[in-house]
Amino acid sequence: MVNNATVKKYICLLCLPVILLLLLSACSMRQAAYASDYMLEKYNGSVQKGDLFASNLCVLTDKTNGEEAPVDAAAHGYALFNTDNNKTITWYKADESLFPASTTKLMTALLALKSGKLDETVTVSQHAVEDLEEGSSVANLKPGDQLPLSDVLYGLVMQSGNDAAVAIAEFLADGSEADFVKMMNDEAQLIGATKTHFMNPHGLHEEKHYTTVYDLYLIFNECLKYDEFRTIISAMDYNTSSTASDGTMRSINWEPTNYYALGEADPPKGITIIGGKTGTTDEAGCCLVLLSQNEDETPYISIVMGAADKHILYADMNELMEMEKD
Repeated sequence: MVNNATVKKYICLLCLPVILLLLLSACSMRQAAYASDYMLEKYNGSVQKGDLFASNLCVLTDKTNGEEAPVDAAAHGYALFNTDNNKTITWYKADESLFPASTTKLMTALLALKSGKLDETVTVSQHAVEDLEEGSSVANLKPGDQLPLSDVLYGLVMQSGNDAAVAIAEFLADGSEADFVKMMNDEAQLIGATKTHFMNPHGLHEEKHYTTVYDLYLIFNECLKYDEFRTIISAMDYNTSSTASDGTMRSINWEPTNYYALGEADPPKGITIIGGKTGTTDEAGCCLVLLSQNEDETPYISIVMGAADKHILYADMNELMEMEKD
């Protein structure tokens, strides 16, 4: 005959696995919830296809691939994005690795806007001015120049100054250009630009310095969240003064590099150019990242990478912007 104590003992033994299973399930549910929250907040995998991370971003889908009827089959890549409804209108080789040239400076600008104080003073180093590739684009800064970070951003984005890029990099990373490049790559991963790798803050050619059309969209889209950036890219010119190391003042004037702002190219009828960022090297070809809007004031980001020359670049860009009317 089995007494009550024995029965209770067997019941406890039988219930123990069930209790353990329930506890493990609860832990798994909590871990799954944590993982889901983490992915939504920090996910930096491929955001080009899928909707977990990119619910408020344009994504690439096979339906919009322009390979069947490309705008310019010789271009390295291009894309058009409707940023009002987050629809990708068309794209071509937008997820392939490409050399970005000076469109690199979009990431440099993003970090300045995100982590810098625009009213703080930047002092231009000798390295920022004198250790650049001969003939590269500069903002005509001089060693010892002192001017606000907000002004240096105009020299970076508007004038596309490589000297401005290095000056900002050293300012934000305590004098270390290499540390700033690490910041660039960390930020690229954070915003989902996982096919991007930077080697410098300006875009002068290096084999391991690359991005994609889609990643440039992600970077530019982040920049556009800052009103200061929109003001810079829409400016027709900019005048500032720098203080030299001996205390004397020097006036500096910068102009945009894109042909629309300079009056050397006209957009399609009904399209308004807000502004953007150019880039050109022998290896990258002619590149342009642009914000525009149609007659309904719907905003679009259009990107052309690797056009054979400036004439073809703006012809390609106009053909993309014609699609904004549809």
